[in-house]
Amino acid sequence: MSRSPREVVEQVRRMVAGEGVAFADLFAADGVLTYPFAVPGMPRELRGRDAILAYHGAASEQRRMLEIEGVDVLVRETDDPEVVVAEIEHHGHSHGTGGPYRFRALGVIRVRDGEIVTYDDYMDPIAMAALLGRTPDLVAALSAA
Repeated sequence: MSRSPREVVEQVRRMVAGEGVAFADLFAADGVLTYPFAVPGMPRELRGRDAILAYHGAASEQRRMLEIEGVDVLVRETDDPEVVVAEIEHHGHSHGTGGPYRFRALGVIRVRDGEIVTYDDYMDPIAMAALLGRTPDLVAALSAA
């Protein structure tokens, strides 16, 4: 039995919470992940499960900068049964800022046959850079652009 879009979003929540779910495994082999608000040095689009795995595998080191204490998800259904809008918020302690944090992102997610075929991730890369202690890297990337 394939998972519904709502069930897939629950798997995304588990991935963010660090509960043993691999993000790339939620995608169809030819699934597409986009970052509409990407900054220089960050891909705007990742095509295919392998590309998603490679990018997120390399970024896993950054996850250690956050001690995630909780993840909340609000799922909004649309008039298209394949598409949901997920509001995902996590909170905890940031080693990059040395204090508590709260971070929210929106995902517009299309699920077909139980797998993500498109995921538009509307997260704030500037806020994330600050949480990860990477603001100088972001400034350098913006200055070079």
